[in-house]
Amino acid sequence: MDGAPTLASDKPLLDLLIAAPRGFCAGVDRAIRIVELSIEKYGAPVYVRHEIVHNRHVVDALRAKGAIFVEELDDVPDGVPVVFSAHGVPKAVPHKAAERGLDYIDATCPLVSKVHRQAERLVQTGQHILFIGHRGHPEVVGTLGQVPAGTMTLIETNEDAEAIMPADPTNLAFLTQTTLSVDDTAQVVATLKRRFPSIQAPRGEDICYATSNRQAAVKDIAAQCDAMLVIGAPNSSNSVRLVEVASRAGIRAQLIESAANLELSWLDGVRTLGISAGASAPELLVRELVDLLKVHFTVSEREMNGAVETMVFKLPRTLEAA
Repeated sequence: MDGAPTLASDKPLLDLLIAAPRGFCAGVDRAIRIVELSIEKYGAPVYVRHEIVHNRHVVDALRAKGAIFVEELDDVPDGVPVVFSAHGVPKAVPHKAAERGLDYIDATCPLVSKVHRQAERLVQTGQHILFIGHRGHPEVVGTLGQVPAGTMTLIETNEDAEAIMPADPTNLAFLTQTTLSVDDTAQVVATLKRRFPSIQAPRGEDICYATSNRQAAVKDIAAQCDAMLVIGAPNSSNSVRLVEVASRAGIRAQLIESAANLELSWLDGVRTLGISAGASAPELLVRELVDLLKVHFTVSEREMNGAVETMVFKLPRTLEAA
């Protein structure tokens, strides 16, 4: 904490700029509620294929209520319900569940499902899809699994966009993962449009509103901060992107899963600290971090103005009366 001003009485001063919007998005809210309502309707245990969202706190809380998280459908016993995560699953997964007679509930974010439907339509009209995303991410695995093999090519970087040599460069379309860096994706898209002028863009922006809004909020406050903390899981794509946005703005930035992961020495010399949270991180974790900082600093806290989010997604019909 060297170099931070102090009051005559005790603790160093620390100004907190709390990004807004932050934390849960409508898709995450919906997915968590689907698991909770499934437990109410069917009774515990309810199996969930993959983490429902990428956040340990959320997963542990649902596990305590009766959810069991598995990686593959083969790990789900016969005769019990299974929920598919918010990231989406390959088309073969619900088909296999149906073949086994399993009750399944799809918690895929509707904005991810929108990308799935676009992919199906493009393939039906004979176009080859260049899909911008991160290899191995569950959303990418799920999207690639919506269409026959060979009809979609993954583009991870601008270098990939420069190097790709499609069989028919006049019959292309592109789609994107919903949780990418807005700036990085714009660069990749610009390269694809330069190389393939006739490439078809998606109907509306694929990067979801919550990802875009949270990145914009971090950009807005970064210039006023000495450092930025982002609360989120290391496997949460949108959370990692927030750290990248802050770092590119020229400030120190770190991803932490919770207040317990913060090393106070990291704040040495910091007078103004920005705080944000990824779309799968509950507000409780933000408040725990602020409370910890108040133990060690004299804190002034300001919530910044940002986009107001009013999006709400409907629940599956099978759970509306649960």
